[in-house]
Amino acid sequence: MEYRDLYDKNRNLTGKTIAKDEKTPEGYYILIVVCFMENSEGKFLMQKRSVQKDGLWGTTGGHPKTGEDSLTGMHTEIEEELGLDINKSELKLITTMQDNKIICDIYYINKDIDINDITMQESEVAQVKYLTLAEIEDLYKSGEFKKSHYHMFQTCLEKLNQKQLQK
Repeated sequence: MEYRDLYDKNRNLTGKTIAKDEKTPEGYYILIVVCFMENSEGKFLMQKRSVQKDGLWGTTGGHPKTGEDSLTGMHTEIEEELGLDINKSELKLITTMQDNKIICDIYYINKDIDINDITMQESEVAQVKYLTLAEIEDLYKSGEFKKSHYHMFQTCLEKLNQKQLQK
């Protein structure tokens, strides 16, 4: 059985955990992590989630296991879902969103990942491919892109644009 750490509204660990399929109790938060991976052509590595998940397109992510911090959890998710051992120092925390009993850390990496190096976790991932911004938009408009992942993606792009403007 997989467990998740519970946090308070200020992101402090409470020392309490819940089972993976348990509802988050009132007044507590769980942590999720996602990563948007962009290559040198400006395309993003996206994954079509397995039918068991929902069959929609989205990005790599999930819930850190009990005892894992955010960065370690993101590293674990990439390794589990895609079979890639990314150097943690390459993962950049772009922003944190907090809403509805969830704290979400959004990571970004700019790296040319060869799709042939990917080993998909079949229970989670059905397909991977690089998509342009227009293709992601089209998948979202047609209902084929997970809504929450699309909103996190838009937030990631906004934060990246802000960082570019500050340079």
